[in-house]
Amino acid sequence: MCHSTDSRPPASPIDGAVAETALLELTSADGTVFSAYQAVPQTPNGMNVVILPDVRGVHPYYQALSERFAEAGFHAINIDYYGRNAGVGVRGDDFDWEKYLPEVTPDHIRADVAAAVERVRELNPGPVFTVGFCYGGSESWRLSAGDLDLAGVIGFYGQPKNVRDQLPDFAIPALLLIAGADVATTQEDFAAFSAELADAGKTHEMYVYDGAPHSFFDRAYGQWADACSDAWQRILDFTRLHGRVEAPASA
Repeated sequence: MCHSTDSRPPASPIDGAVAETALLELTSADGTVFSAYQAVPQTPNGMNVVILPDVRGVHPYYQALSERFAEAGFHAINIDYYGRNAGVGVRGDDFDWEKYLPEVTPDHIRADVAAAVERVRELNPGPVFTVGFCYGGSESWRLSAGDLDLAGVIGFYGQPKNVRDQLPDFAIPALLLIAGADVATTQEDFAAFSAELADAGKTHEMYVYDGAPHSFFDRAYGQWADACSDAWQRILDFTRLHGRVEAPASA
């Protein structure tokens, strides 16, 4: 699982400002109340992201990441996984996720994402993407087979073994951003998964960052700055392509 330090994702040439942030309590269709963190852009780009974090849920790092997406123009919301067992609240570094994570299911996550999608669409009816990390990376890819009318699903370092059962039903474009030195999944498994998606005619892109460790994007190690910047740009390009939003004109 991911154990990483707080940092901010790389800057981009379209930095703006955050108009508003809020720690929310949302309600899933099954009646579960769970925490989420919302960031509203001052200059919207017309698109939305729902962030599926690693095992830490609504941790300060993912609050900062929501704000980073808002600075780039997205309406962004970061969900928590633990409303059904740990209640609501921000998860600090001392949060005992190992106690609660085994009770979380893909159906729970799908229901909570649905509530978050409904929330962002109240503010902006534009296309919605999911962006997941580690545990959330797998769950983001899984939503390619879902019914939430997403424009695309993005995942860092997810585990293909957790989503292969859904591969035949993948219908939404997927972006796979892979650590070349991942210790949770072999490169052979990532390559095989990409080949399986291609053989099945599923729209996807996969990029491997050679030598980068698992969780490289949310670590403060300057040596991975180039990989982080490239991954951020690929997110922007992928969302523009599948959200049908034009890139800003060059200065």
